[in-house]
Amino acid sequence: MNREMIKYPFYLIVHPFNGFWDLKYEMNKRMNLIISFVILFSMVVTNILSTQYSGFLVNIYNPNNMNSLLEILYVLVPLLFWCVANWSLTTLMDGEGKFIEIFTSTCFSLTPLIIINFPWIWLSNFVSMQETTFYYFSSTFALLWFLYLLFIGNMTVHQFAPMKSVGTILLTILAMGFMAFLCLLFFSLIQQIVAFFHVIYQEIVIRY
Repeated sequence: MNREMIKYPFYLIVHPFNGFWDLKYEMNKRMNLIISFVILFSMVVTNILSTQYSGFLVNIYNPNNMNSLLEILYVLVPLLFWCVANWSLTTLMDGEGKFIEIFTSTCFSLTPLIIINFPWIWLSNFVSMQETTFYYFSSTFALLWFLYLLFIGNMTVHQFAPMKSVGTILLTILAMGFMAFLCLLFFSLIQQIVAFFHVIYQEIVIRY
């Protein structure tokens, strides 16, 4: 991985139209995937460290009750749901984006959340109550920047007009909610089946 490839995510977030276009048509697909996994790993690390080490004035979680596995899932599951739902819908709407292109563009869009939120993990330990405004402003700005990049990436990858891209994003969010409902229903059903067989096992043990 050369220096230019390492610098490319930083170029993309300030030149999103050219950046996503090059990502789709000009860049090495294999290298894009490697960088995407690096960004995704960095996002997971940032999320875990933020929950564990952010200052008590801004940290809404109890570090003693933190579960690293859940923090990983909080990043991976929404991203996976987004990619699957977006790919499924845009395939029906004549979108040109492949699943791997949706995945890479989404991962590259996460870059502002990392470069802005990561330094605040430590800075938040030295801010006063009045200065927490800067923390929340930075977090909000990073989120809006991420959403803007996600919109541009979705529009470029699928070659959609702006309004059609907005429509597909809204439909994707609805599809993600439906997928989450199905997953909860599935796990609830599995839990009931396991409980049923557990009761039968206890009855057999007690009787014999």
